Amino acid sequence: MAENKDLDIKVEYITRVEGHGDIVVNVKNGKVEKCEMHVVESPRLFEGMLRGRSVFEAQHITSRICGICSCGHSLASIEAAEDALGVTPSAQTIKLRKLLLDYEFLDSHILHVYLLAAPDILGVPSFVPLIKTHNAVVRRALRMKKACNDVCDILVGRHVHPISAIAGGFTKLPTPKAIDDQISMLEAMGEDMAETLKLAATLKFPDFHRETEYVALVSDDGEYPLLTGDIGSTDGKRFKKKDYRKATNEFVDPRSSAKFTKLSRESYFVGALARFNLNYDKLHPEAKKVAVALGFKPVCHNPYLNTVAQVIEIVHCYHHALGILRDLKKNGVDYSQEIVVGVNEKGAIPVRAGNGVGAVEVPRGILFHNYETDAKGIIKQANCIIPTNQNINNIEYDMTKLLPEIITKSKAEITLALEMLVRAYDPCISCSAHYLNVTFTD
Repeated sequence: MAENKDLDIKVEYITRVEGHGDIVVNVKNGKVEKCEMHVVESPRLFEGMLRGRSVFEAQHITSRICGICSCGHSLASIEAAEDALGVTPSAQTIKLRKLLLDYEFLDSHILHVYLLAAPDILGVPSFVPLIKTHNAVVRRALRMKKACNDVCDILVGRHVHPISAIAGGFTKLPTPKAIDDQISMLEAMGEDMAETLKLAATLKFPDFHRETEYVALVSDDGEYPLLTGDIGSTDGKRFKKKDYRKATNEFVDPRSSAKFTKLSRESYFVGALARFNLNYDKLHPEAKKVAVALGFKPVCHNPYLNTVAQVIEIVHCYHHALGILRDLKKNGVDYSQEIVVGVNEKGAIPVRAGNGVGAVEVPRGILFHNYETDAKGIIKQANCIIPTNQNINNIEYDMTKLLPEIITKSKAEITLALEMLVRAYDPCISCSAHYLNVTFTD
């Protein structure tokens, strides 16, 4: 009987996530005494590394925070630098940055759906057994990932730690051949995209729901906002990017080495499901068709279905990227905007004392960078708030609600359900800058 059940679970190093995190559960006589996700990473200290460095170096340093979201960190860093310096990027620059984010989302979401989440649904411990049982599927995933890396390499020099995207614009703009090559590579993914959607339709996820607040970028224009807009929530909150601290409200809990966040409630959710819930109407029409075919509509409160939201974003970003590339092919590129470091088409980029904020959607949710600079453009203070940091609090509340609902299952089944829940958030644990070692005394 559940009311008499004792249960102890200690998952050391949750698999198929980036970084190191544990799950700790203790149930005594059917009562949940502990249900926590522990972060066991060492502090990264990137904010400290930025102090004393030129704001023009920041995007190259912060791209090293994460090998999966290098481009997203670069763009958030660049936006913060431009805000501090008072630089307004051109419409062409914004368009190319949106294209870069499309590539980042495609690469990361394909990785998660195929190689990190799908093994749970197919009942295997990793993608390695799938090489024998689902060889064509694994090859498709790797083929699609390679294509995403290749188009990113063409656009910004390389996907991991991009080179040409800087404050003010791009040091190298795509040639007509480069544009044609990217179009050809994406179009060649068409059959694999169709097979991906067939696979998605077969995936079955646990039926679990917990109502929470969802936070993502929102905008008043017609575009699904990944780069521009305000901070919004499903509870009706809206803030300018400059007011990001009012949205995140970071706080320390004595039992955790990771900072938590909250807004209107005890926790909130960032990521694909948050973006879907807030911006469904702005998805590309092809992505909306997929959502309808999958029976997926907002507002969804099942965190396991974050993976389904990622599938829909794969479709959105694929078609959105092709739209940008075809527009560039048709209307051409203004190569006078190609810049060298610190100089744009109007001359030297002005340097001043300032305080700038960048907020960009990356695959795992909204990412914030905030730099305070002196009159020489040297960073005095830096603050980076990573999506996974924002989600840890919400993950724990989800686990705490889920555990009593599945307490009659076996220990192995409960353990798998909790691991799957964490993996559904697609956490990037090593990314987070705000891990603390604090000693609390009475």
